[in-house]
Amino acid sequence: MRIALLGYGKMGQIIERIALERGHEIVLKKSRNATFDGLQNADVAIDFSIPNAAIDNISTCFENGIPVICGTTGWLEHYPKMAQLCDEKQGAFIYASNFSLGVNIFFELNTYLAKIMSQFTQYSTSIEEIHHIQKLDAPSGTAITLAESIINHSDYSSWALNEAKSADELLIKAERIPKVPGTHTVTYESAVDTIEIKHEAHNREGFALGAVVAAEWIFGKKGVYSMKDVLSLK
Repeated sequence: MRIALLGYGKMGQIIERIALERGHEIVLKKSRNATFDGLQNADVAIDFSIPNAAIDNISTCFENGIPVICGTTGWLEHYPKMAQLCDEKQGAFIYASNFSLGVNIFFELNTYLAKIMSQFTQYSTSIEEIHHIQKLDAPSGTAITLAESIINHSDYSSWALNEAKSADELLIKAERIPKVPGTHTVTYESAVDTIEIKHEAHNREGFALGAVVAAEWIFGKKGVYSMKDVLSLK
């Protein structure tokens, strides 16, 4: 499979190595100021760029009939427009706030636990996420995904970053520490006990592997999908 890498930072370089190890070819490595020359030769594109570049990258791929795997966060207000464009161009698209296979299992555990805890109102809920200092957005896309699932199964109506101003706001605490790939903890606390589930990434390998696995899965398909489809979690 021929892969275009849209974004060639640390994640792009790890994705390149894993893709090559799995027998794929890299036909484009696009940095912030590079052109799309070579995109036409790709079977699939993997975007790990920056928020203000992601829209152009995704749109250009759809215009050229290239399926897109996108792991860039911080642009999600435009997601419905990109999903619509994918359908209009009969393209293929997977966005995930986190491509780690372990994190996507963690998402399922979070949803299952949220459904159980919805009947136990004595517990307050919070999320903590810790990342490296180079991460541009806060809270992380992963934390937002966790929060949205909890909100869908609770009395919380929204989330708040670092300080909740009302009882119906789910608190997300974000911390930036050097050399932390990503740690997410969901906590349910009452006067008598605490329940926690946690995912801790040891390195960026898991994110990169999941993106390559998603690219392999989407090859030859049309439509808008998620990692639930890739991992048969639906």
